[in-house]
Amino acid sequence: MQVNYKNLGFVNTREMFTKAFAGGYAVPAYNFNNMEQLQAIINGCGESNSPLILQVSSGARNYADQTMLRYMAEGAVAMARKAGHKNPIALHLDHGDTLELCISCIESGFSSVMIDGSHLSYDENVALTTKVVDYAKKFAVSVEGELGVLAGIEDDVVAAKSIYTDPEQVEDFVRRTGVDSLAISIGTSHGAYKFKPSQCTRNDQGVLVPPPLRFDILEEIEKRIPGFAIVLRGSSAVLPEYVDTINQNGGQLEAAVGIPAEQLRQAAKSAVCKINIDSDGRLVMTAMI
Repeated sequence: MQVNYKNLGFVNTREMFTKAFAGGYAVPAYNFNNMEQLQAIINGCGESNSPLILQVSSGARNYADQTMLRYMAEGAVAMARKAGHKNPIALHLDHGDTLELCISCIESGFSSVMIDGSHLSYDENVALTTKVVDYAKKFAVSVEGELGVLAGIEDDVVAAKSIYTDPEQVEDFVRRTGVDSLAISIGTSHGAYKFKPSQCTRNDQGVLVPPPLRFDILEEIEKRIPGFAIVLRGSSAVLPEYVDTINQNGGQLEAAVGIPAEQLRQAAKSAVCKINIDSDGRLVMTAMI
């Protein structure tokens, strides 16, 4: 049975991204796994009057069940409205890897899905993504595709190294698939270890300073698909104060380093309309416990 996401209080991401692109900002996309994370996300975005994309990953689905998470997100929308927050909220499948999974989420009321065919050949990625788009269009659900591979660990998805997005492929990919947004690889990665220590320098306090993202690739992509919504995945800041708290209480997160806020701001002023945050939510919750 098809559930209409509009009846649950969600919106798709198309209008969000149009406004974000025009306004020179990016919409935060937060993964959540439990009620405590969800409450914090809703309160934070409500207080800052920020549009919000709630994301469900494969790990969250395995932990709490897709249906449970959808009802949690629906309750979160009601909570936001009760508090007087009018910011638009989307419910997004993060890292969908099959057509069947995307269809299941669309049928259960998700307003946006990501289909990640980046592990496939280019033509296979195009074919899979197109199938998802064709189905999603029937229900006005937005679709995010991906070109390029992010290094690191995300739930049960592991990639040893990054493969940067090839700007020469993006125009053809967007045209052939009809996606609403495109996740790219320009140096971000999954997990709390965005960069190896050997890739970083150290400041006067001895703190690791990560290398800059590949903004040259982003600029070239913008030239080829002007005005199109770009997504940065694996973009947690991995704030040192939370890492230190965890380490002081028995954690082992030495050399954990994230994406500097100033680089994310620079990206948001360009075509990047969506920035994905997962590890930060886990780190904050662990540190507070």
